[in-house]
Amino acid sequence: MNPECQLFITVQCHLCEQAEAELMPWVELGLLVELIDIADHPQYLAPYEMRIPVLRRLDTGTELDWPFEPEQISRFLAYDPRSA
Repeated sequence: MNPECQLFITVQCHLCEQAEAELMPWVELGLLVELIDIADHPQYLAPYEMRIPVLRRLDTGTELDWPFEPEQISRFLAYDPRSA
């Protein structure tokens, strides 16, 4: 079962669009990804404005910074710190 995630983005960001496209195969398989526009959430602006897009797992809080590829996404979603 895939963890729920957040993808920190902003509008008119071509890297963010690429990240969304990269995640689509997992979304089609049931991954829940909440898109968070950092411009709409002041608490996220400072920590993410220079890093977006960033994928964050809700269960562990771990983050995957762009650029990420399918293999990295797969490992990120499978990672469980309780088993480490």
